[in-house]
Amino acid sequence: MACDIWLVPLVDVLCHAPENPFRDDLDVYNAALLSHGLPEVPVYRYMPGLSGDVEPVAAFDFDSLHFLRRAYLLQLTGFDVTPVDALGSDYEQLLEMFESTAEQSHLVWHFDHAGAYVPVDFEAPLVDDSLLDAGGPLGSAHGLLRELQAVAPVLGIDPSAPPRPTKPLGPTELEQPFSPPLDDLGPYARERHAWAGLHAAAIRSLGQGSMIVFA
Repeated sequence: MACDIWLVPLVDVLCHAPENPFRDDLDVYNAALLSHGLPEVPVYRYMPGLSGDVEPVAAFDFDSLHFLRRAYLLQLTGFDVTPVDALGSDYEQLLEMFESTAEQSHLVWHFDHAGAYVPVDFEAPLVDDSLLDAGGPLGSAHGLLRELQAVAPVLGIDPSAPPRPTKPLGPTELEQPFSPPLDDLGPYARERHAWAGLHAAAIRSLGQGSMIVFA
């Protein structure tokens, strides 16, 4: 199954519009941020050509995302990162054994198909009942980028020369396959597939002031 990563520019003409489809979500995100002593989601003045559009920036299959999460969690907990052909019970056991560690990770502790990352820097993902009802833990684009940069070397990635993400031409159907590029034959092709998409989204989120939305 496939997942799209969308960028939503946090600009006044969208965020303050009565018909903004993200209005309710932003209210929930702001309440969660304020309850943790953090600033609200920033809203910028719209600047044509610089602010960007609501658009899909990347797509990948859910398996690739979980392969990447597995690699990061192995590295974080001091285990050797080794390639695998399929996700087995060892990944579930890893999540169970190190649940408290996983809950501190912006990359790992996030729903596959919903939720968001916002360009506000905070240490661990935010979780409360309102956020779970709205789509899942709230992540920080800053935190996501730090974790992606940390796991990059073991996947054979140079963060200063990142691989290009696989960008969909339009909205991806849930059942549509979105496997790694055919020209990536390395042992960590799936991990790099998800890494490239999330990295591109995080860079643009921080550069142009957008939130990252899973769809």
